[in-house]
Amino acid sequence: MRAKFRLPTVARLLQWPGNLLLRAMRIRTCPWEVEVKVFSNLFVASTALVAVASFAGTALAEDCPRGTLDERYCDRDGDLLADTPTDPSELVDPDTLIFAYTPVEDPAVYKEAWLDFLDHMEAETGKKTQLFTVQSNAAQIEAMRSGRLHIAGFNTGSNPLAVNCAGFNPFAIMASLDGHFGYEMEIITFPGSGIESVEDLKGKQLAFTAPTSNSGFKAPSAILKADFDLIPERDFEPTFSGKHDNSIMGVANKDYLAASIANSVMARMIRRDVIKADQVKSIYKSQTFPTTGFGVAHNLTPELKEAIEAAFFSFEWDGTALQKEFEKSNEGKFLKMTYQEFWEVIRKIDTANGVEYTCN
Repeated sequence: MRAKFRLPTVARLLQWPGNLLLRAMRIRTCPWEVEVKVFSNLFVASTALVAVASFAGTALAEDCPRGTLDERYCDRDGDLLADTPTDPSELVDPDTLIFAYTPVEDPAVYKEAWLDFLDHMEAETGKKTQLFTVQSNAAQIEAMRSGRLHIAGFNTGSNPLAVNCAGFNPFAIMASLDGHFGYEMEIITFPGSGIESVEDLKGKQLAFTAPTSNSGFKAPSAILKADFDLIPERDFEPTFSGKHDNSIMGVANKDYLAASIANSVMARMIRRDVIKADQVKSIYKSQTFPTTGFGVAHNLTPELKEAIEAAFFSFEWDGTALQKEFEKSNEGKFLKMTYQEFWEVIRKIDTANGVEYTCN
C-alpha cells in the first residue's frame, strides 16, 4: 500500500476567496483512493498569506541537510526536526501565542480543560494565549505550516506529517504520575454484531477515523494486511468517521459494525458517561503507542521556545481542569521526550504502509 499526503501550495491558498479556506489532502492507496476535503471558516487574512509566501521563498533557497523534511526546513543536527532558523529575520516572537489541541473529541470539552494550563503559560512566558479550535488534523497541520499556530498537541499519526511538512518541534507527551505513557489501538464492535474476531471483518464494514490517524487508520491498515491478510475494498468496506469519538459513538449506537480507535479516547468517553462500557466490545488490542505529542513551531525565538517548554514541565496539575479531564485516561503530568526515539515505531508503520509525504 502506498500513500501520498499532500498539502496545498501557497499559490493555491492565495487563489482562495475571502475567509473560506479549503484544506485538501489527497491520499492514494492501492487499490483504493480516498480524497478528504475539509472546509473551515477560519480567518485567512491576505497579509498572513503574503507572509507565508515570503517565508516559504526564503527557506526554500537554503541548501542544507534536511532528511525527509520539506524543502523550507533544515536539519543540521540530525534529530529529524526542523532547526531554528539561523537568519534572525525569520524568527517569530508573537504577542499572542496560539495553541491548538488535536481534534480527537468534542472541542467544547477541551476548551474548558486547557484554561488553567493556558493561564500558566501566560504567567511563564509573559504572552497572551489563545486556544485555537480545529476540526481536522489537516487544518491543524496547515495552521502551523502557514505560521498561524505556535504551540500544539498533534495526535500520534499526525506527528510525522506535522514534523516534516509544518516544522513542528515536539518535546513532551502526557504520562501517568509514575511515568507510564501511551495507548493502544483497539478494534471494537457492539455485542450481537456477529463479529467475534478480526477474521469476522471479512465482507463487512470497518470504520476508520482519518487517514492521518495512527490508531484510526495507519496502524490497523498495516496490522490487518500483515497479520490477517485483510485489505480495504478487497476484503472489507472501509469508511471514515472523521474522529475517534464519532467512531466510538457510531459503534455504541450500532451505526458502524466495527471501528479502529484509540482506547484512551474510549476510556475518557466511558468515564464521562458518553457511552456505557457494555455498549462496545474489543476484538483486537495492539502494542502500546506514544500518545499526543506537544511542542512548538520551529521558527519561534530560542528564548520563547525555552519559556514555553519550561511552562509545560512546571505546570502543577493538582486541582486543575486538565487533571480532571485527563486523569480519566490515567494521565497526570507532561513527560519530556524526543521525536527521534518515541516516534520510531510510528515511522516504521508509515514505512510499512508505503507512506510518503508531499508537502507542496
